[in-house]
Amino acid sequence: MNASRTTTTAGRVLRQLRHDPRSIALMLLVPVLMLILLRYVFDGNPRTFDSIGASLLGIFPLITMFLITSIATLRERTSGTLERLLAMPLGKGDLIAGYALAFGAMAVVQSVLATGVALWALGLDVVGSPWLLLLVALLDALLGTALGLFVSAFAASEFQAVQFMPAVIFPQLLLCGLFAPRATMQPVLEGLSDVLPMSYAVDGMTQVLTHTDMTADFIRDAAIVAACALLVLALGAATLRRRTP
Repeated sequence: MNASRTTTTAGRVLRQLRHDPRSIALMLLVPVLMLILLRYVFDGNPRTFDSIGASLLGIFPLITMFLITSIATLRERTSGTLERLLAMPLGKGDLIAGYALAFGAMAVVQSVLATGVALWALGLDVVGSPWLLLLVALLDALLGTALGLFVSAFAASEFQAVQFMPAVIFPQLLLCGLFAPRATMQPVLEGLSDVLPMSYAVDGMTQVLTHTDMTADFIRDAAIVAACALLVLALGAATLRRRTP
């Protein structure tokens, strides 16, 4: 990998995004709008919003970054852009790192915006530090970016990229502990939830929701989510294809 090539790739992706206002709106505004909708769904019971809002603050960015990244990367491959780029002295690692850096920058903006709105506009009540909440939201968005880059290698069209969401995201959503404590699940499902990164994202948010200080469990959860994102990025670089058959 070469730092100059990576940053050049990231700059190119960001310039393309600048001319795609719909994608920018999807990345930045949809998580915020979903949180606002959720807040007023539980308008008569704010404590319910407090209990699940923190978890969804991480899940919404993960889903939107997954969709945007997978579709954008697939579009680059089907248009022949990836093939032309990889014909140059640009390695797969440089390309994936550049994409991750560009979409990671958008993930930072998205996470700051969603966290700020949830805490100060919607009144999300957390015991811990807002900075820890922001950290987990950012890690979740980066994980969504990594997953999107990875699955784009297996899709032949944008429609297929969207179809990966039920296979990759929905099982994690059901088993992450948002709807029922993982300890109460059937043992096989509980064991499966233990290897899914979204479970640790929700656990990390729960730690911020219920503890005033950074706990060892929070550090473990955040480290697992970050490690999963790095692992999936490495897999994305290994499976990246020049063109769609």
